[in-house]
Amino acid sequence: MSSSPLRRTALDALHRSLGATMTDFAGWDMPLRYGSERDEHNAVRTRAGLFDLSHMGEITVTGPEAAALLDHALVGDIGGVRVGRARYTMICREDGGILDDLIVYRLAGSEAGSSPYMVVANASNAQVVLDALVERSAGFDAEVHDDRDAYALIAVQGPESPGILASLTDADLEGLKYYAGLPGTVAGVPALIARTGYTGEDGFELFVKPEHAVELWQALTKAGEGAGLVPCGLSCRDTLRLEAGMPLYGHELSTSLTPFDAGLGRVVKFEKEGDFVGREALAAAAARAGANPPRVLVGLVAEGRRVPRAGYAVVADGTVIGEVTSGAPSPTLGKPIAMAYVDAAHSAPGTPGVGVDIRGTHEPYQVVALPFYKRQK
Repeated sequence: MSSSPLRRTALDALHRSLGATMTDFAGWDMPLRYGSERDEHNAVRTRAGLFDLSHMGEITVTGPEAAALLDHALVGDIGGVRVGRARYTMICREDGGILDDLIVYRLAGSEAGSSPYMVVANASNAQVVLDALVERSAGFDAEVHDDRDAYALIAVQGPESPGILASLTDADLEGLKYYAGLPGTVAGVPALIARTGYTGEDGFELFVKPEHAVELWQALTKAGEGAGLVPCGLSCRDTLRLEAGMPLYGHELSTSLTPFDAGLGRVVKFEKEGDFVGREALAAAAARAGANPPRVLVGLVAEGRRVPRAGYAVVADGTVIGEVTSGAPSPTLGKPIAMAYVDAAHSAPGTPGVGVDIRGTHEPYQVVALPFYKRQK
């Protein structure tokens, strides 16, 4: 049985010309790094980085009952999102398990009351989310469109990103709040300019037609020359999001966990009108989490140099008390860090005697509150 060939983004040839190390990510051939992932990471923290995120899954929901459908299908209050704003939310199963975490943008509509919504899913879950939305749309006057091929997505992230982008657009970036998006033109290319990102820094994500991707990437590269902008791969995106305490599906989030298990119960809006998929199971999960959470997501900082990886056991007094979900060397902290689910009794910052079992040796780790890193506003 032959596996299907990897999908390539509109920027594929450009990545190769830049000498990128490519990797299979969720069926896409994506740049892992261009040079040193540590240098790329530090550039985003101190200057700016440029990312190709065209593997993300865009799904457009239109029609008179688009908002009602999304309120039913997702756990958040989507009807309450104003035009031009975005919301972080989740789609859950009937049993409360997380199918994916999402960003939903409410776009400007062509006529009153019909503003479309764009749901952005993780690459690995795009088909699952699309199928679930189509299935849940039964009985609603709304349409679900697979728009994954309609967009390329380029992100510019880091403290220098507003200045770099401002030199290429007359869109009102000053007035563009975090988790908002507006249509504009960047370097002559029509784009949805969103102030969102997955790095813990200020930055923007630019949704454009695939045929404009190369032109836009090159314009951003040129505009960023004096500001220290560098192309960045998925490897540093992972260390950046880990330092910022942002969950990654398949690591901190899965169908075996509810948003409450993940410490993200705030995204579930029980007060919204009407029923939504998973409401009953999530209400029970909320009660459990409030009374006696089985495990809590915490940060761990190494006292030594050995790096923990996903799946490694977290231990205390020779007993397994949890499991690492993500781990990596932290360029910003200068030592290995991890996120882990641990028993509530060991979850308080500073809890003594906690370690990670790294190939049979219990390496000492300090329990800390998430995130590890927070940018100065």
